[in-house]
Amino acid sequence: MKIVIAPDSFKDSLDAASVAQAIASGLAEVWPTAELRECPMADGGEGTMAAIVAASHGEQRRQWVRGPLGEPVQASWGWLPESHTAVIEMAEASGIQLVPNAQRDACRSSTWGTGELVGAALAAGARRIVLAIGGSATNDAGSGMLRALGLRLYDAAGEPLEEGGLALAQLARIDASALDPRLAHVQVEVAADVDNPLCGANGASAIFGPQKGASPAQVQALDQALSHFADHCVRLLGKDVRDEPGSGAAGGMGFAAKAFMGARFRPGVEVVAELAGLEALVQGADLVITGEGRFDAQTLRGKTPLGVARVAKRHGVPVVVLAGTLGAGYEQLYAYGIDAAFALASGPMSLEQACAEAGALLKARAADVARLWQVARISR
Repeated sequence: MKIVIAPDSFKDSLDAASVAQAIASGLAEVWPTAELRECPMADGGEGTMAAIVAASHGEQRRQWVRGPLGEPVQASWGWLPESHTAVIEMAEASGIQLVPNAQRDACRSSTWGTGELVGAALAAGARRIVLAIGGSATNDAGSGMLRALGLRLYDAAGEPLEEGGLALAQLARIDASALDPRLAHVQVEVAADVDNPLCGANGASAIFGPQKGASPAQVQALDQALSHFADHCVRLLGKDVRDEPGSGAAGGMGFAAKAFMGARFRPGVEVVAELAGLEALVQGADLVITGEGRFDAQTLRGKTPLGVARVAKRHGVPVVVLAGTLGAGYEQLYAYGIDAAFALASGPMSLEQACAEAGALLKARAADVARLWQVARISR
């Protein structure tokens, strides 16, 4: 019997690899001779790099970079040597989790550190860069990343701009002569499911700025600043991508990736599934078990269980979800390849207790699923 275990992380509790290990441990209690194939997954958000590295047997590299507000942070990025692929998770260098709530500042935060990671990947000889852009603290249209890679931005007095999205309102000239030429020879893929444009009512500033610390007045100012930056980029590049789906992702990082790197956008779970080899693993499997912290109607927006179910469905393999909680509308997923879903809690408990005991709960529920599956097979 072959079972593929392909879960996402359980936020604030376990990473995807640990979730997979806990599930495998529970299944092994009931099926000691089964072939259990662990394939940690992610959907382009937090944990994407770690999941890809774990599933692809790559390596993690660490280095100090400039954080969202200029402070030094140690960030990891993934390297898959066989394919010369770098996996960069924006949240590692420019993530909102790096900034305490009281210090979040959408006007000043910068993507410079993410640019430093891209530079490290280029120096390593990357032929392909997968850029996962979930969880950012920034709203600078990716200008910080581009400046770390050599782009120069000046105001009317010829002075370099300060970092951050609001400073882009003072932009008078862009100098791209020192932009890293290696960018022209690398394939860039952005792992994201956000389809917002750069500017406007559904743009980066209006939709994501408030959660990054922007007031209503700052949202308006940031939107105008990003539009001003886009105007200059059009004159420089001869193309305008600000209204393309995804340009507003991660505070406009999508815009920079499209305009200056020719990046292709793909659903995050699709990229992870490809690099992890999920399709090949699922072939010939008897069962797939996936999961995430909260399984509800929002999963339909491209989260991991949906992506895993789509792969499994192509091969006629049933899918079971183990989740921290089952939220409103989770039943809708039964029409998309999910066959059953179970919550972890064995009784009344706080969220803190559930997170602390997630490993044991996953093991117990996985064993329960195996016993139920075994009974169903015997009774046929």
